[in-house]
Amino acid sequence: MVRWLYTLLFYLAMPLVWLRLFWRARRQPEYRQHLGERLGYGRSAADGACLWLHAVSVGETRAAAPLVEALLAAYPGRRVLLTHMTPTGRAAAAELLHRYPQRVLQAYLPYDLPGACERFLDRFQPTLGLLMETEIWPNLIAIAKRRHLPLLLVNARLSARSQRGYLRLRALIEPALSSLTAVTAQSEADATRLRALGAHPLVVVGNLKFDVTPALEKLALGKAWRQAIGKRPVLLVASTRDGEESILLDALTRLRIDDLLLVLVPRHPQRFDEVAQLLSHRGLRYCRRSAPALPDAQTAVWLGDSMGEMAAYYSLADLALIGGSWLPFGGQNLIEAAACSCPLLIGPHMFNFAQASADALAAGAACRAADASTAARMAGELLNDSARLLAMRQAAQAFSRAHQGATARTVALIDELMSSSPRR
Repeated sequence: MVRWLYTLLFYLAMPLVWLRLFWRARRQPEYRQHLGERLGYGRSAADGACLWLHAVSVGETRAAAPLVEALLAAYPGRRVLLTHMTPTGRAAAAELLHRYPQRVLQAYLPYDLPGACERFLDRFQPTLGLLMETEIWPNLIAIAKRRHLPLLLVNARLSARSQRGYLRLRALIEPALSSLTAVTAQSEADATRLRALGAHPLVVVGNLKFDVTPALEKLALGKAWRQAIGKRPVLLVASTRDGEESILLDALTRLRIDDLLLVLVPRHPQRFDEVAQLLSHRGLRYCRRSAPALPDAQTAVWLGDSMGEMAAYYSLADLALIGGSWLPFGGQNLIEAAACSCPLLIGPHMFNFAQASADALAAGAACRAADASTAARMAGELLNDSARLLAMRQAAQAFSRAHQGATARTVALIDELMSSSPRR
């Protein structure tokens, strides 16, 4: 009855869902593409041997890339269907997995309506489904269970804040979690919260993001930038969200560090022009990554208006402030920065990466600041302390390596389930 009510409300909300989709398309026209897939329509691509993995957007897609490659290696006769909800996630997968044009399929996961989900599963006929992190779709999960399709929630995480929200919807969420074939959690804290909501069986395997290896060409690009820019101190503000640029610029432009270059990389591409206007209104001399020339000696801010180059930015920087953590957005992925051996400065709001943040702080790879003003003061101290930055760089590299292995543990569980599945 609860799922029936949820479905009814979803149908009633569909006009608003479509309105929001087209509103987003004003800034990002790609949202107008593949609209039929949002309802499960599209050209049939079923071949009876498809493994399906859902990664909603860019972060989940990048985390999923090592798992996709491991599945392709473990099951050479299978193709992998990778689904998303955002154009940026779809584009990231096309870039990361371009070496497998015949074996990796892409589509949007339809909205969680019974008919759309049925059409999607009929279209691709997967033999296994994997949902990344916190993608809990009650109708999709119920239909997969009815079809005896093994469906796993992998790399699962659940913050205390999200758990409180889910507890208010327990009558809907608990049947969905308990209907999954298995759940792999990032940490014991995530596992405890997921079990309280009905997830079982559940195993802690670690965080797949630690197995993402920075592309060598991106690391080389960052080093080339470093050589061209010279010995200027470089402070990276990475993956900022709406509203954070203003408060960080207020604090960081007061820093008195000779020749400091601030590299500012917004999280979402549709905000690149907005942030450029903000820099112009503040009278800051800046240039854009999309421009032909690199920053010169008079450039105060380099606007990173590119996609897929975070490893290059981290390789360039002396110190990185992690966006999403200065206002209550939950933070952004600090693991990629650590994999590039970049010292980290995080804000007070890292609840979406609570375990990784705590481990990075304990390892000495990161420092935490209570607010933007404190972050500016700490950044100034760190940039003037080369010995401490070197120690943090070495700690970041060690921290990254120490937490690898989640991909292999996840594939081992999948292989065990596949061996016993009637759909094998």
